[in-house]
Amino acid sequence: MFGGNINLISVTKRKDAMKMAGLVSRNSSALCGQMSGAALARRDGKLSRLATSRVFLAVALILLILLSACTSESNKPAETKAEVKGPELITALSAFRKFYVSARGWQADAKPYRLESVVTSDGNGHDGKCTIWRGGFASPNMRLAKTYTWSGSAASDAPERGVNPGIQDSYSPTNSSMQVFDMPFLKVDSDQAFAAAQKHGGDEILGKEPDTPVSYVCDWNRNTNELVWHVIYGASRETAKLTVAVDASSGEFIRVEK
Repeated sequence: MFGGNINLISVTKRKDAMKMAGLVSRNSSALCGQMSGAALARRDGKLSRLATSRVFLAVALILLILLSACTSESNKPAETKAEVKGPELITALSAFRKFYVSARGWQADAKPYRLESVVTSDGNGHDGKCTIWRGGFASPNMRLAKTYTWSGSAASDAPERGVNPGIQDSYSPTNSSMQVFDMPFLKVDSDQAFAAAQKHGGDEILGKEPDTPVSYVCDWNRNTNELVWHVIYGASRETAKLTVAVDASSGEFIRVEK
């Protein structure tokens, strides 16, 4: 009898112990679950905050780049269009002084033998002013010749602005078209020669045809031993409507050549 009771008590104790162990196990699992959930929640919170921080950082960087670009653009100097320079028209003596210096730099004994204008689309030669002048010089000692051109023309086919040297060539003192002269003989400028020519037929031509170009040639006449301006009403001597000779030393009218 007592043995049966003892066995029954043992069984009962074992059942209670098993129930207790199950309860502890369930409580432990629940506790671990709660702890894991809290940890996950904290991790998710950290990840969310990290992601948010990265988004704000990216936005800040983009704004900084845009601000820098705007500042850079605003600091750029305003682009200005290249100024289109118009033609420069000057008289013969003004141009002559410019390339005379270059000629004397070429040869110390250089002397002029010819001074002439060039007809261009932006300079008609009226009033003795042109956009291109050319001077011929010779070195008697070296028997060499060279031309220099001054340009103030804006025409597309014109020489570069300023003084432009030509090609060196040979010189012969017996060549009638290359008779050198001394500077003191050239006292009358092209505008004065134009004024004299106007009084001897030039005004009538320009009155009828105001677009007629006027060109100029100054050279030495060895037959009369005088420096002469040839004022040419037309693009060339061959096609000229009128050519008037004017003394380049005194400004006096000499004759109508054509």
